[in-house]
Amino acid sequence: MSRETAPNRPAAVADPRALGAALAAQGYVGDTELTTTLYLALALGRPLLVEGPAGVGKTEIARALAAAVDTRLIRLQCYEGLDAAAALYDWDYPRQLLEIRLAEAAGADAGELRRGLYDDAFLLERPLLAALRAEPPPVLLIDELDRADEAFESFLLEILSDWQISIPEYGTVVASTPPMVVITGNRTRALAEATRRRCLYLWLDYPDRAKEIAVLQARLPDIDTALAESIADFLAWARRQELAKTPGLAETLDWAAALIELGAAKLDDPVAATTLGALFKDGADIRTMRKRLADDRRA
Repeated sequence: MSRETAPNRPAAVADPRALGAALAAQGYVGDTELTTTLYLALALGRPLLVEGPAGVGKTEIARALAAAVDTRLIRLQCYEGLDAAAALYDWDYPRQLLEIRLAEAAGADAGELRRGLYDDAFLLERPLLAALRAEPPPVLLIDELDRADEAFESFLLEILSDWQISIPEYGTVVASTPPMVVITGNRTRALAEATRRRCLYLWLDYPDRAKEIAVLQARLPDIDTALAESIADFLAWARRQELAKTPGLAETLDWAAALIELGAAKLDDPVAATTLGALFKDGADIRTMRKRLADDRRA
């Protein structure tokens, strides 16, 4: 598919460099591989499958993209037991029942009443139906697909292939322009090969030192350079340790914001040890890291 005929490429995104600049304007720091892969997914009209550890910015790709191209973000959060009904649509049964009672009291024709019960006024959009009907085309975030079961994944693959659904009482809904799709996964389970073949793929890992500093400065513009560097150095060391839960970028930003709020300009400030709950989510991890900070202060 050529760039000129690609259904999902926003006109404002001319090339990978322009897309990178648009994401950066939203505070998202991405490298060349990320922006090129995302650009190609848009240009070729393919979903982007992003896998990697929790908290490294997978979900934020979709948020930044939606803001960059000025469109709606529609999120389908996956979980065990998620089924088609919860992801597609439902009918507003209480309102339909009320409508029936009001119509009966007014002596309305039964056939006409039945036809009127299944129109837009009573149709409840769930994320997938909303993404098909939205104009302009939205960014559809299918978050943590690996948490849903294989049956739902197979159903989703059909939607991604045809971009249409059939509602028995309503009719067939076809997307005039398919949404831009970002699928994320934490590798809770392996996704099907059919899903992987359908998508362009990106692995997003923990950031290196330079990227961590760049993210801190982009998202927290008032952060002191020395503090950002100290945080990045500390995280680079911490992620090499055996932790119950390795912190990602989301936790880094929370910790940096906490340090700034308390006026800690350096990690050797005693107050820094009291903020570790923003960074680590396990008691043993916090004790280990608190000892590291104390050793650094004594050194």
